[in-house]
Amino acid sequence: MDVVIGIDTGTTATKGVAAGPAGEIRALTSVHYPLSVPGPGRAELDPRQLTRAAMEALADVAAECRERGDRVIAVSLSSFLHALLPMDAAGRPLGPVVTWADGRSARQCEKIVAAGPAKRLQARTGTPVHPMSPLTKLAWWAEEDPGTLRGTPRWGGVKELIVAALADDPFLVDLSIASGTGLYDIHARRWDDEALAIAGVRPGQLAEVVPTTHALRLSPEVAAAAGLPPDVPLIIGAADGPLANLGVGATPPGVAAVSLGTSGALRTVVDRPTADDAGRLFCYALTEDRWVIGGAVNNAGSVVRWAAQSLAASAPSVPGAQGGGPGAQADRAPGVAGEGADDLDAALLAEAAGIRAGSEGLLCLPYLLGERAPWWRPGMRGAYLGLRREHARPHLVRAAVEGVCQQLALVRDSFDAEGCPVTEIRATGGAAASRLWVSVLASALDLPVTVADVPEGTALGACLLARHALGELPDLDRAADLVPTANATHPDPEDAALYRRLRPLVERSALAVLDVVAELDRLAPEPLPATEKAVTR
Repeated sequence: MDVVIGIDTGTTATKGVAAGPAGEIRALTSVHYPLSVPGPGRAELDPRQLTRAAMEALADVAAECRERGDRVIAVSLSSFLHALLPMDAAGRPLGPVVTWADGRSARQCEKIVAAGPAKRLQARTGTPVHPMSPLTKLAWWAEEDPGTLRGTPRWGGVKELIVAALADDPFLVDLSIASGTGLYDIHARRWDDEALAIAGVRPGQLAEVVPTTHALRLSPEVAAAAGLPPDVPLIIGAADGPLANLGVGATPPGVAAVSLGTSGALRTVVDRPTADDAGRLFCYALTEDRWVIGGAVNNAGSVVRWAAQSLAASAPSVPGAQGGGPGAQADRAPGVAGEGADDLDAALLAEAAGIRAGSEGLLCLPYLLGERAPWWRPGMRGAYLGLRREHARPHLVRAAVEGVCQQLALVRDSFDAEGCPVTEIRATGGAAASRLWVSVLASALDLPVTVADVPEGTALGACLLARHALGELPDLDRAADLVPTANATHPDPEDAALYRRLRPLVERSALAVLDVVAELDRLAPEPLPATEKAVTR
């Protein structure tokens, strides 16, 4: 079989898949690495580990293809958005990868917002002014270390790093990644003058922007190490979010993709760059004529993992929910600490499923890791409101799940306001394996939710984009027919009506407590030093 290999560089792992013409997965691998937290608010990766992981994933999948007798006809790349990396003139890293989760630029973000250009920057670049974005990260460098900012030959991200490692081509970045930097005018298709001035960089320090279907060649050394022919094309690919839509078949009008992993996102595809007047939605490219609008939330499965760590000294006694039984399979949240942690998450979710919608008057603002969409306000903090003596652990867990789903529903409401209504949801991610998560999501969004039956939707999206680049998949909407899905979960009408009434309270309370949590932050002692080993610069 002729297959395409997709390599997806994520925040904690690089995934590799080989997919056939109909999207069937022929090979799959995953290479993990640690996220370093060298200080409060920081989140970095070692670029050497990322490049090694990409090469290892490519070699592993290529070897499995050879064993099957499959022929690799292309390699395609995906990477996460909003990373920033100093590089030398040859494309070699000069420091760690500063990830989307790094919040060191919160103060610079606040200054940009206060000065007034944030809304017009978002309208032109498609990227909210937020500490996640390379725009504000560079502004941090401009203020804290201007000499390094000016003297660094190149500034890039993960895609530029992986392209430099795998190909012998000039300094390139795809349109999709560029559209998520906050530095690129998605309408004029060039680096934005005002954004560059705020960031303190010159156009020559940034990569040349090419279409997501742009074909490169693997370097001879990389091709030989992977056991691939030297003429196999390397498709530069796109960002992970837009590719996830493609990989789960959420490209036709009215179909949206929900990612429910440690964090979450809701995205739908439109046919041109779109900027909402309220500044609640991002807009990133999939191809030159297909764009993804949506919003990302910082907290999803992570809230259940927090509950498991903070509220449960041991697993609750819920029949079938432990030990890998049927309950654990049905209500398994994404795991970061092994099967035991997964089983505890599953038990808590099974316990929470016995609580009625609305958690008996308990409202959760689940902003344990801050929050992004739809407000893009640094400094958001979590809270429980309406807490009474009769509320117990199951109420707290259910309210947290409801809080995440309500946050995604606020993003969906922004779609409606922009004239982009959604009629169907395709869900993916570890939390989508949970009956409770899916049922609450369906009722909060008041839409049917189907779970895409694909092991690695983003890497599969990279494979499908390569097929499109090669002319084998001219209509990207055909991806919807290639991706298998489970039976749809439909909203409960009474639950949906309740969540609809509660949603304005979520927004009012989230914004109302901002001043309070800001004061709490000022009064709180400095966080203890991080225990994770910092990346060596």
